[in-house]
Amino acid sequence: MAADQKQKPAEAGKNYKGFVAGVFSGIAKLTVGHPFDTVKVRLQTTDATRFSGPLQCVVQTIRNEGVRGLYKGATPPLVGWMFMDSVMLGSLTVYRRLLAEHVFYSHLTPHSPSIPQNVKPEKEGPIAATSHAAAHLPSYGHGLAGVMAGCTVSFIAAPVEHVKARLQIQYSAKKSERLYSGPLDCVRKIYLAHGVRGVYKGLAATLLFRSFFFFWWGSYDILSRILRDRTSLSAPAINFWAGGLSAQVFWITSYPSDVVKQRVMTDPMGGKLNDGTPRFRSWWQAAQAVYREGGAKGYWRGFLPCFLRAFPANAMALVAFEGVMRALP
Repeated sequence: MAADQKQKPAEAGKNYKGFVAGVFSGIAKLTVGHPFDTVKVRLQTTDATRFSGPLQCVVQTIRNEGVRGLYKGATPPLVGWMFMDSVMLGSLTVYRRLLAEHVFYSHLTPHSPSIPQNVKPEKEGPIAATSHAAAHLPSYGHGLAGVMAGCTVSFIAAPVEHVKARLQIQYSAKKSERLYSGPLDCVRKIYLAHGVRGVYKGLAATLLFRSFFFFWWGSYDILSRILRDRTSLSAPAINFWAGGLSAQVFWITSYPSDVVKQRVMTDPMGGKLNDGTPRFRSWWQAAQAVYREGGAKGYWRGFLPCFLRAFPANAMALVAFEGVMRALP
């Protein structure tokens, strides 16, 4: 008992590690994933007459705007993803530990049956981001921690993704013809016209979208355990494969809600902004519009570049995250 009491403060004192490692995750994710994200957003927010598919979208973007066009709107997520992944993955480690110590305490044992006796899961296992206690969470416990982390980071993610989406749908190659000259100009104009509520447009849609983190982090734990038990892969290799595959599970379950979120965030705001007439007064109206314009297939428009991006971007992000977690004292 005394040993347990000593271990808890020690583990709590290491909460900073998740926040630091999350910064490196954000950098890796942006570098690999942003071009895919630009194509995804453009397909999600235009009708089928503009782009016949992801390949045509890539070709037209490079032809009209150069390779830099694929990284349009990258500044807010570069800063945003570093901060968002720091908050999301840092809070995830905290929620895992709190759930393990206060909700799933009966699951705690000196070692899980799936972990060799000579391996310390908090140091050597593929989920080095967890404390010793959280390494024994059931998979749905990891899923619940993911939902809680998703809700936490949504308050940062919503304005970042809102600004990014509005910059990504500016198709003109000439800056003089764009409504926004950059992310700061976008934030300034939206704030002056619509206040804080305008900057946070799409928050409810963001919270709903990130509730699907349950499937991401639940499946990440399941896949990590399977790969650890049934293969001889190293911890970084397990992080890579479990990270990439679990991200694809997440996108398969959450993609329709992301399509609606993007419609909400790129809907004209009107008023002093002079960007057009608003179409949607609610998430439900945006969801109905997607179905009305494209049927059930409309909820999956732009899925291919998103699905292709999910594996490499998140695999590298989690390799970076878990590697830094293992390296930090």
